[in-house]
Amino acid sequence: MKFNAENFFSKNYVVVIGALICCMLWGSAFPCVKLGYGLFNVDTSSYSSLILFAGTRFTLAGILVLIFGSLLQRKILLPKRRNIWRVLVVALFQTAIQYTCFYIGLAHLTGVKSSVLNGLGVFFTIIAACFIFRTERFTPVKLLGCVLGFGGVLIMNLDGLDFTFTFVGEGLIIMSGISAAMAAGFVKIFSKYENTTTLCGWQFFCGGLLLVIIGAAAGGSIRPTSGASFAMLFYLAFLSACAFTLQGYLLKYNPVSKVAVFKSTNPLFGALFSAIILGESEQLLHYTTLIALALVCGGILVINLLGERSLFARNLQARQRREMMKFRTKIPRRKIRRGRGSRARA
Repeated sequence: MKFNAENFFSKNYVVVIGALICCMLWGSAFPCVKLGYGLFNVDTSSYSSLILFAGTRFTLAGILVLIFGSLLQRKILLPKRRNIWRVLVVALFQTAIQYTCFYIGLAHLTGVKSSVLNGLGVFFTIIAACFIFRTERFTPVKLLGCVLGFGGVLIMNLDGLDFTFTFVGEGLIIMSGISAAMAAGFVKIFSKYENTTTLCGWQFFCGGLLLVIIGAAAGGSIRPTSGASFAMLFYLAFLSACAFTLQGYLLKYNPVSKVAVFKSTNPLFGALFSAIILGESEQLLHYTTLIALALVCGGILVINLLGERSLFARNLQARQRREMMKFRTKIPRRKIRRGRGSRARA
């Protein structure tokens, strides 16, 4: 019996399980990257070493995405020549800038705090889509979601009555979110001209390779300590490749709102895995962290459940009206008149 991808990936239990797997993979990246620093003897005070480590991970992730996509589509995935510049633009924002900021910022913060701050990426994406790329409208629902999200970050950075903020810590994590938001806008536009898997795989590879060159040229070094080092590197690359590919199939066969709502669990999984793996349970259970997590997750839920659902409903209604108009134009006018005349005679 031939496998029907649409029927499989559109089932509710597949959407729930698949989306949660993606969020768990992304959430586990926070503590695993910090563990990777130790397994590769990365000097966290050396920015070049951090950049080299990030580049190695995403170069491998790009290779995995391209291999998986090529096997799935039964052809070698190569970008069209006219789209090479688009791949490079996405690689710059999605991989090079975002993860340079993320890896350096993560080295100066706890995994719990980084995961909550990283949740701002959703709101930056919405702001960029509405005011920079203008691919959607900014609504009161989205404003409420952004207010909740920024409120969570504000509370997370309050220590008593003091506001603690450093550029190389909190600042770079926030900048990584801004870069990711710009990348999301470019991907939405560029995916009209290039296959999404091809675009993602090659931007991972090109962006990662750029980071490797910059990190190595600046004197960075990573030294694996054991076989566990390579296992961790492979896992970090695998989670990026796997999560993107799985999410791509879920989005292909389901409404965006149905899948995106689960992204509200990203900060939760990140904080939870950091507490378990890195032993940061004390910070996780602190009341400011719990309030911040609730506000960030609540903001994402508000945007996805209320904003995107209503948008999907409007698009569905518009599509139904267009189909109805097409159906009416196909009906011959003579038949309509005969029908009216026959009813009148009756």
